[in-house]
Amino acid sequence: MITVLIILIIIFLFSSMPIFVSLGLASFLTVLFVTEINPMILIQRLFGGIDQFALMALPFFILAANIMEVGGLSKRILRWARALVGHVSGGIAMTTQVSSMFFGALSGSSPATVVAIGKIMYPEMLRGQYHKWFAAGLLASSGSVSLIIPPSITLIIFGSVTGVSVGQLFLAGIGAGIIYGISSIIYIYYYSKKNNLERDKKASKEELLNSTLKAGWALLIPVIILGGIYGGIFTPTEAAGVSAVYALLISMFVYRELTLKKLYRVCIDSGILTAQVLVLVAAAQVLGWMLTRGQVPQAIAGWMTTTIESSILFLIILNVVLLILGMFMEGVAAIIIVAPLIFPTAIALGIDPVHLGVIMIFNLAIGMYTPPFGINIFVTQGITNLKISEMMPGLLRFFAVNVLALLVITYVPDASLFLLRFF
Repeated sequence: MITVLIILIIIFLFSSMPIFVSLGLASFLTVLFVTEINPMILIQRLFGGIDQFALMALPFFILAANIMEVGGLSKRILRWARALVGHVSGGIAMTTQVSSMFFGALSGSSPATVVAIGKIMYPEMLRGQYHKWFAAGLLASSGSVSLIIPPSITLIIFGSVTGVSVGQLFLAGIGAGIIYGISSIIYIYYYSKKNNLERDKKASKEELLNSTLKAGWALLIPVIILGGIYGGIFTPTEAAGVSAVYALLISMFVYRELTLKKLYRVCIDSGILTAQVLVLVAAAQVLGWMLTRGQVPQAIAGWMTTTIESSILFLIILNVVLLILGMFMEGVAAIIIVAPLIFPTAIALGIDPVHLGVIMIFNLAIGMYTPPFGINIFVTQGITNLKISEMMPGLLRFFAVNVLALLVITYVPDASLFLLRFF
């Protein structure tokens, strides 16, 4: 059964079928022709896969992200970030990275971050004499940080399939996201010094204060979300609803850039994206049930437990597998498929479940722009009109520095868990 299932998935994936169709159709055909299982069970599993309390946060965070993009929050964050770091060597590029970190914290969507920041900052970097390949590599890599920094959809999914606290994952995601950003900023500084690039005039205290005040309503969103969760005011799921309502009020009545017509379009787009994610989750849950019925998780866990006795070796293998998987598979699907398989072994080896979640998400964030199939590459192409071969030097350089950051996250747990330890 499992052999047929895997063969069908490979065939469907390489025939360019959508991932949810590949997973769902392969499972259905296997059940129909290879087993005696009633196919109606698959329908029950499809609905059961999305009938989880943690997943209720997804549509609200997606809606909030789309409202923020249309409602003018991204522009104000960019101006604030430029006033903050624009005068430093490589300031324009650093503005791109810092803005992506903050917008990622607002949106939780990697492609949305690339589009929102890239449309404004790519022309600015070209005017600042940055190489096209460098600017493209930075856009593709900086957008990936939104997978790590909360409210991250992938962190929510990891919590839903493993039972790990989403609140604790959010705390660890902050530390991991900062390290991700710092690794890129260090390379940006080196690149700009080497090429003697121009920098902005240092913003005066008045200019910095003014840009901070204008962006203040946007910058408050992560504070409200995380402060509310850890202050015991609301759960992560309720925080998603709060963030959507807050973004709506600020965009319509404070910044006044979100009209009713735009809001209607935002709701349509958010509904479509939510459906895409949840269909993928449902199909992946069906596949997970099929694999579990075929004793695959138990076999893998048994093999790894008897073969791998060192957590260090286990994490090396995990990083390699996830980096490769991240090139071909969207983060949500990868988490749903892989996390249940390796979670029991990781716990048996004494690896902190929150730390494991951060490592997995960090890998998949890098995979979002890893050549040749990372989704952020294609999103960046739409902004830059560059070929992948032209983008390759920048992609590989940022890949290298972010992998170094991954090693820090992997083997220095407190680098990402320091906030969790504190609270």
